[in-house]
Amino acid sequence: MDKKLLIQQIEGLRRSRVVTYLTSDRPGPVNARVAMDIIPVVSHQLRAIGKTPNIDLFLYSTGGDTMVPWRLVSMAREYCDKFSVLVPYKAHSAATMIALGADEIVMSDLSELSPIDPSTANVFNPTDPQNAQNKIPISVEDVMAYFDLAKNKFGIKNDEELAKIFNKFVEANPQIHPLALGNVNRTHNLIRMLAKRLLKSHKTPMKEDEIEKIVDYFTEKLYSHQYFIGRKEAKEDLGLKIVQYADSVLSKAMTDLYEEYKKEMDLGTVWNPENELGLNAVQNKKDYKIAFIESAQASSRFELSIEYRKQQVNMVQQTPQGPIQVPQEQVGWKVIGQGWK
Repeated sequence: MDKKLLIQQIEGLRRSRVVTYLTSDRPGPVNARVAMDIIPVVSHQLRAIGKTPNIDLFLYSTGGDTMVPWRLVSMAREYCDKFSVLVPYKAHSAATMIALGADEIVMSDLSELSPIDPSTANVFNPTDPQNAQNKIPISVEDVMAYFDLAKNKFGIKNDEELAKIFNKFVEANPQIHPLALGNVNRTHNLIRMLAKRLLKSHKTPMKEDEIEKIVDYFTEKLYSHQYFIGRKEAKEDLGLKIVQYADSVLSKAMTDLYEEYKKEMDLGTVWNPENELGLNAVQNKKDYKIAFIESAQASSRFELSIEYRKQQVNMVQQTPQGPIQVPQEQVGWKVIGQGWK
C-alpha cells in the first residue's frame, strides 16, 4: 500500500496527525543517525499540519546525537496538546530519549527501546592503534562500571587506593587522558538531565521518584547498550506507565508502513562495494535514500550519491626473497552528493 495511504490509515485509527521519521541502520556509508539537521525539516512538516490536538511521531532509528531529542520534543509540543511516539520496531539510544519525552509510547510486540548510555569521542580520547586518524570512543557506562568494580566488588574505599585505581586507568594502553574522563562525566550528567527534562515535559506530571527510577534504569542499570527492551518490560518492570500496547489493527498498520520504508531504504541489505558496483561494471553511481521525514501533507528525504570505480592497488606480499608489491583489483568509492530533498 502507498505510504501516504498508510499514514492516513494510522491517523484515522489514532485520531491524530502523523509525522514519520526514519533513519537507515544499514552498515557503511549508507547509515544515517539522528542529527540536528532534522529540526528545520520537522518544523516544515509541523507548520504544514498546524496546531492540532494530537501529533504522533512514527519513529525508527538506532540513535545518534543526544542533543536532538529535547529540541525535537519541545518543538513538537508547540503544535499539539498531546504528543505521542509510535514505535514500529527499533527506537534505540537517542530515539529512546525522544520516546521518553512523549505523553504516550505506542508499541507492538516487535517494538523495542534501548538504554541511553552514550559513548563519547573527543580530541582527548585515546588514539585507535589500527588507525591513527581515529579516536577510540569511551563508553560512559564502561567507565562507571570500572570504578564500581573497584569500590563495590573489591571493597576499595579509601582515597589513596582509589587514587591508585584512577592512575592505573589513565595509564592504560592506550592511555586515557583525564580530560577524556571529565568529558565522560559531563556527558553522563547531561544525559540524566535531559532524560529528566523529557519525562517532566509530559502533559500528565510524573512523580519525582518515578522519574528517578526510570532514569536510573535507562542510564545505569541495564548494563549493556545492546540490551533491547520490549513493551512488557518497559511498562511493567521499568515503570514506563506511558507505554501503550497497540492493538492488532494498529500493529498491522504500523508494521505495514515500516515495511514500505524498509523496501524503499533497502533496510536489512548488507552494503558491499563490489555488489554496489555491479557485475562486470567498471564504474557506477548509485543514489540512496537514508532518512525520511514525511506526513500526509509533505515528504522530505535525505539522499546520498556514491560513485564506485574499479581500481588497481599495490598490496605488499611477503616472499622468501622479501616483500614485494603485487597489483590487486579493488572497488573504490566516494560520496559525490548528499542532502535533504
